[in-house]
Parts: sequence; structure tokens; C-alpha cells
Amino acid sequence: MDSSPLQVVTVPTAPYPDQSPGTCGLRKKLYVFQSRRNYLHNFIQSIFSSIDLRDRQGSTMVVGGDGRFFNQTAIQVIVQMAAANGVGRLIIGHHGLMSTPAISCVIRKYKAIGGIVLTASHHPGGPNGDFGIKFNTANGGPAKEAITNKIFQISRTIEEFAICPGLHVDLTVLGKQTFDLENKFKPFAVEIVDSVESYANLLRNIFDFAALKELLSGKNRIKIRLDAMHGVVGPYVKRILCDELGCPVNAAINCVPMEDFGGQHPDPHPIYAADLIDCMKDGQYDFGAAFDGDGDRNMILGKHGFFVTPSDSVAVIADNIFCIPYFQQTGVRGFARSMPTSAALDRVAKATKIELYETPTGWKFFGTLMDAGRLSLCGEESFGTGADHIREKDGLWAVLAWLSILDTKRKSMKDILTDHWRTYGRNYFARYDYENVDIDAACEMMEDLEITIADKSFVKQRFAVEDKMYHVEKADNFEYTDPVDSTISRNQGLRIVFTNGSRIIYRLSGTESEGATVRIYIDSYEKEQIFEDTQVMLAPLATIALKISQLHERTGRSGPSLIT
Repeated sequence: MDSSPLQVVTVPTAPYPDQSPGTCGLRKKLYVFQSRRNYLHNFIQSIFSSIDLRDRQGSTMVVGGDGRFFNQTAIQVIVQMAAANGVGRLIIGHHGLMSTPAISCVIRKYKAIGGIVLTASHHPGGPNGDFGIKFNTANGGPAKEAITNKIFQISRTIEEFAICPGLHVDLTVLGKQTFDLENKFKPFAVEIVDSVESYANLLRNIFDFAALKELLSGKNRIKIRLDAMHGVVGPYVKRILCDELGCPVNAAINCVPMEDFGGQHPDPHPIYAADLIDCMKDGQYDFGAAFDGDGDRNMILGKHGFFVTPSDSVAVIADNIFCIPYFQQTGVRGFARSMPTSAALDRVAKATKIELYETPTGWKFFGTLMDAGRLSLCGEESFGTGADHIREKDGLWAVLAWLSILDTKRKSMKDILTDHWRTYGRNYFARYDYENVDIDAACEMMEDLEITIADKSFVKQRFAVEDKMYHVEKADNFEYTDPVDSTISRNQGLRIVFTNGSRIIYRLSGTESEGATVRIYIDSYEKEQIFEDTQVMLAPLATIALKISQLHERTGRSGPSLIT
């Protein structure tokens, strides 16, 4: 322990009006955090002040990030402010790195009161990239809206913050560091922990590692290719898939975390992970996967780069859930998907008579259901899949779930999906993103669109495109009443549901660092035509979606920035 106590000081500050944490926390361009005086300090103090002093004093919290530029600088500030705000112990990942799923795991393991996650998820890093801060609560999941609202309200009126400026933590050395402070909160401890081990041990208790090792390194092994995209999940892939499960070292690429993700977009998406798809096209690999910057999202591929949509991925895992030993022991309590995600999961739930929950976008809604023992497996169309082992989506868990299915089925990915579609029909699905749209134009369009679909005459309306006819069955602004705590979430997206099960969804994104993003989700259900081109099958509904919304005319755009 240091011999001289460290001074705690109170620093005057002025509030900023734009520190509202969205679905994934406070996400801004990095220059905002760097150039605005005390911008980081204000938000961190708002997080600490949102926690009652009696709960905070002497408590344990977890801190980690995806390793992007500014990660270590922010951690030092968080450490100094945690000490000054009465936190008793911080658990921090080695070098400040810890995947979002691992942070959830560690919060739960150490019974921490929460954790601060430094990530901008799948958004670019580096000096010109994005930075983000998210607060997770004691269940290991993202803070609920009541808490994020409280943080925001504090940030709008903040006048001072507490900090211990002389405190510095060595993030390179594993083990415990203690500090004596010149206040009643002492001593203060920081534990630098192996970022991988607790999480790896959790996975060992979920999956049959012996069977997976045989699948990946035995006589009849399959060949896989994993792309960590220079995000934080790289060391997890190396340790768990290569060292423990026997994958060849060269099966895992881009596994060294970089502050700028190697200059690439750390997004597990067919466009940004094009190198992975290209190297799989010749058929030498049976399975492929990519992960995002903080390790919670995943993209799943089969031989020849066969793409599995996230909506199909969670549905197939649900249909084969007992291939995973964990669920053989716990049973299955329920399935859930976010509202914009395709209804493929619904058909599995109906066939298996398992409860299905349709929630707003945001993992916190799944966490509430899990905490109440109502939910086992869930997914979002934005490349997120997970289960009740933690309270975050989990990219590596999804990969091991798929490998467990491959081990049981001994079929190709394409054959497994084909069997699934023959049984349940196919939900052709895509998301059309219009990025950096003028926010006023976007809001006006959404307001007018809601008026249009709310008109009683809109229901039962028919839309014809070529030889296709669609009958509107229902149209609304999605509202969710939580079955556990009865909280109501309104204005979660405009949806049009047709009598054949197809859907059009419109949403304004709340997690972008600049501008507005309008998203149109097209979910076209087909019982018989299951082998057609996705964009061809979606074209009629896409035409209808643009006609109803007048999006191109209202925003000046001629097409989407991105189609997923």
C-alpha cells in the first residue's frame, strides 16, 4: 500500500445537454469526449451519482472495454473517480480489455453492483472513430430506462465531480493494487484480472467441450474460419477455440486487438467481413464466423460463404436447443426476439409450445425476462444472439451453439437451414439502413407515416405489386408492456402486418453518433418458395414500404446506405 494518502478533490463543472444514454449507452465521435471540457468526467460522475451512496460505499464494480482508442485513458479517469465516489473495489480486465459478454459474466460472478463498459460496439475506432460508455447493473445487463433516465437528468444539472487525480493504476500487471485515500472511503482496491478465464469457465459448464474438441480437431474434424476483426474477442477465440478446443492457429484471423481495429469497420456484416466470405467461397471451410469490436455480435457462415441471417440463426438454435447440454439440464423457459427481428422464431415457439416474447429493441428487455425465470434464448436481427447464462448478447456463445448443432446433426449448414425452411417455411428478411439522414426530415416522415397507418381505413387495405397481393391485417406504433414489472415502452417502431405473416417495420435509430438513421425492416414469409433470391423475394414489399412512407421523396435519398 502507498505510504502517503492520495488527495480527493471536488472539481466544479458545467452540464452538457446531450448526454442521454441510448439503447447502447452514450455513444459519440471520439473528438466529443476529447475536446469538450470534462465531458467524460461529467458522464462518469452522473453514473456514480445515480447509485445511492449506501449502495456505492465499499462496493465492487467491473470496468473493461473493447480496446479502442482512448480506452485506457478513460479507464484511468474512471478509476480516479470511482475511488473518490466511495467504490471499494474495481475489477478491471488485463490491459483494460474485457469483452461485453465477459463483463456481464464477471459482474455476476463477483456480485458487483454494476460495471462500466467502454465500447462503441461495431462502430469504427481510432482517433477519428467513435467512443462509447455503457452502464450495466448488478444483473450483468444494460441499465433499464429508469436508470439511464436518472443518469441523463443528473448530467443535465451537474455542478461538480469528485476525483482522486494522483491515483494511477498499472493495467499491465495482474493482481491486486491498493491505495490509501485522504477521506473516509479507504482503502481502495483495484484487481487486474485475466479477461478470459472466468468467461471461459462459464462456457465449459454450458457446452460439451470434449465433443467440440473432437469435432474441431479429431479424425473427422470440420474446418472452420473465425475473424475477430481486431476486436477484443481475439484473445477469447485464441484461448478457447484454438488452445482448448484444438482449432489450428491459422483458423483464427485478426485476433490481436487494435485501437483502430486495423483501420477496418469492426462489424460482423457481409460488407465489412467480406474477406472472410471471400476466403470461404472456394469451399475449403465448413463453418465461418465473425465478431464485432466488443464481442457481443456475430455473423454465421456455412460452406462457400453461405450466409445465415441472425433471424434464422436464433430460430435454428431454438429448434435444436437440446444439442446444448446446458438446456438439457435447465430446460427451456421461453424464447424472445426484438420486434424488428423476423418471425422465424415465432414458428418454432408455436410448434414446441414454448412461450414467445416480442420485445422492443435493446437487450435490457430480455434481461428482465431472464431474471424472472421466463426466458432461455433470445436474439435480435442486428447480429445479436444470446441465452440466460449472462445478460448480454454473446457472439462466442452463438458460435459454440452452432458448433454443438453441427456436432449433433453432422450435416452442412446449408442442409440444416434447408431442413428448417421445409419444416417451418422461410422468412426472407432484410434491413434497409438510411444513414445520416437530416433528423428533422426523418422525424417529420415518421410522424406523417404514423398518422397514415393509424387511420382506420388503412387496415384491410390491399397493395398489389406485379403478381403479389398483400392485405393489411394490423398497423400500429409498437408498444410493450413488460410482463414482469409492468413498465410500458411506447413508440418502439411503426409496424404493418399482412395477413400472410409478412411485415414492414420502420424505426428511427437511437444509438448513432451523428445524424439520424431510418431503418426499414422487410419480413416476407413464404411457405413453399424457400430457395429463391432474397432481394427478389423482398422487392414487392420493399416497393410498398417506400410507397407508403415516401422515404426517398422526404429525405432526398435514392436508396439505402446499407442492406443487411
